Amino acid sequence: MKALDELTFDNRFARLGDAFSTHVLPEPLDEPRLVVASDAAMALLDLDPAVAETPVFAELFGGHKLWAEAQPRAMVYSGHQFGGYTPQLGDGRGLLLGEVYNQAGEHWDLHLKGAGMTPYSRMGDGRAVLRSSIREFLASEALHALGIPTSRALCVIGSSTPVWREKQERGAMVLRLAPSHIRFGHFEYFYYTQKSEQLAELAEHVLNLHYPECREQPEPYLAMFREIVERNAEMVAKWQAYGFCHGVMNTDNMSILGITFDFGPFAFLDDFDAHFICNHSDHEGRYSFSNQVPIGQWNLSALAQALTPFISVDALKEALGLYLPLYQAHYLDLMRRRLGLTTAEEDDQKLVERLLKLMQNSGVDYTLFFRRLGDESAALAVARLRDDFVDLAGFDAWAELYKARVARDGNDNEAQRRERMHAVNPLYILRNYLAQNAIAAAESGYYSEVRRLHEVLTRPFEEQAGMEQYAQRPPDWGKHLEISCSS
Repeated sequence: MKALDELTFDNRFARLGDAFSTHVLPEPLDEPRLVVASDAAMALLDLDPAVAETPVFAELFGGHKLWAEAQPRAMVYSGHQFGGYTPQLGDGRGLLLGEVYNQAGEHWDLHLKGAGMTPYSRMGDGRAVLRSSIREFLASEALHALGIPTSRALCVIGSSTPVWREKQERGAMVLRLAPSHIRFGHFEYFYYTQKSEQLAELAEHVLNLHYPECREQPEPYLAMFREIVERNAEMVAKWQAYGFCHGVMNTDNMSILGITFDFGPFAFLDDFDAHFICNHSDHEGRYSFSNQVPIGQWNLSALAQALTPFISVDALKEALGLYLPLYQAHYLDLMRRRLGLTTAEEDDQKLVERLLKLMQNSGVDYTLFFRRLGDESAALAVARLRDDFVDLAGFDAWAELYKARVARDGNDNEAQRRERMHAVNPLYILRNYLAQNAIAAAESGYYSEVRRLHEVLTRPFEEQAGMEQYAQRPPDWGKHLEISCSS
C-alpha cells in the first residue's frame, strides 16, 4: 500500500497539448473535510485506506494542495444535448488532475469535479454542491457493486464554501476515477470544427491506449468502433435489467469506453414503470427508462458521424446494426439469470415481456420482486408474490408458464436456486429516498449515514444483519422526489 505522496503519474492526455485541454488550477474549498471515501476505489491506486482520515487527504482533494507531478487540465469537447448540437462544452467544473498508474500497470484518471471555474464554465461558477457530489459517489460505487460498467468515486470532500443553486448550499468536490474521461463529444468537437489533424490525433490516442488489440485487425478504427458499440450495448442492457435510469444521455455524457459516468438526475426504479422519467427537466421524456435503448444507438450514430474520416459509411452502418442484437442478447441473458433460468428457450423473451407488462400495471417493486422470487421454490414464490398484482388472472397465467419453464430448466434443489438467484438479484439498491436521507444528514454535518449507506451498497447481493431498513419499499414521499440537472 502506498502513501499519498507515492503515487506515480503518467499524464498521457495532457501531453496531447493545448488543442485538447487547458491548464487550470483547482479553486480551494473553505475548510475542506472528508465526507466519505471508498476503500475499494483507493485500492485501485494502491492507496492505504487509512490516509483518507489524514488532513492532507482533504487538502489534496479539496483543492488546497497538488502533487508536483500532477498536470490539472480542463478538457474541451462538444455534444448533442437533448438531441440538439452544442458546438463547445468542456469541463466546466471538472479537472483532470492527472493519470496515475498502479502496480498492476493500470492507468486511472484522477478527475476532480467541483474544482472551480474553467474556460468552459459557460456562465457557471464551476462548483458542485454536497448533494450532487454524494449522489455521484454513491451511484458510482453502487453500480460497480452490481456489475454495471461505471466510473468509480474515490471520495467526497465537503466544505463551508457557499454555493447558490435554487437556494444556498455548500460546495463539495468528488474525485472520480476512470481509465479515461474521453467522451463521444470529444470526437464531435474536432469533427465539426474541421480540425482534422487533431481528430486523427485523438483517434490514435484512443486506439493506442484503450483499444490496442484492435491494432491487429485489418481496419483498426472499424474494429475499435465495433468494440465501442458492443460495450455500450452491454452497458445499456445492464441498466435496463437492473432498472437504472441515467437521466441525461447526451453525447457529451457518453464514455468512449462504454462505462456509466457523469451522474446527474439518475434513479433506480422503485415500482416498475417503463415510461419513468427521472430527470424532471426532461419535459419530452427523451431519456425515459424505455428510451435508453434507442438513445444508446442514436448516440453511437452521432459518434459514427464523427468517425467518417476514418471509416466508410457502409462499414459504420453495418457496425451500428450490431447494437440492437447485442443489446438483446446481453439483456435476455441477464433477465434469464434473474428469473433463475440456466438454459435458453425461444419464448423466454415473451416470458420476460409478459411479466414486465403485469408489473407495469400493478405498481410492483422491481427490485424486491426478483429478490423474493428466489427466496424459495418457484411454486411457493409466485404464490407469495401473487397479491402484489392487480390482474390476478393475468399473473396466474404467467405463473403457470414460469413454473413449467423452471421445471424444464433443471432439477436443482431449493438451496441451489436461492444461491444462484440471490447472486444476481440485489437486496439493496440506491433508492432516491435513501440517498436523500443520507444527504439531509450530511448537510447537517452528520456523515455517518452516507458512510453506512455506502457500505451497505458495496455488498448489494448479501443479506446484512441489522440493515433491514435499507431493503424496504420506499415511503410514498420517496417515490415522488424530483431530481434535476442542477448540481
